[in-house]
Amino acid sequence: MENKKFAVNNNIHSATKVFPFIANYGKELRMGADIRRKGKATELIERMKKVQEEAGATLRKAQEEMKW
Repeated sequence: MENKKFAVNNNIHSATKVFPFIANYGKELRMGADIRRKGKATELIERMKKVQEEAGATLRKAQEEMKW
């Protein structure tokens, strides 16, 4: 089951065009050792906002295209 979760979270979603794990957590899914990036919480929040805004814009575009 864990392998399936990893595969889903580590593949670009067809509708949003981003990795689900990145959209949810603002960072890449890592394999193996836990290598943590040093950075401020505000940087993580800004990255997450940007990814979620881009995913939202892509979804809105897909909705408009489907209407046609």
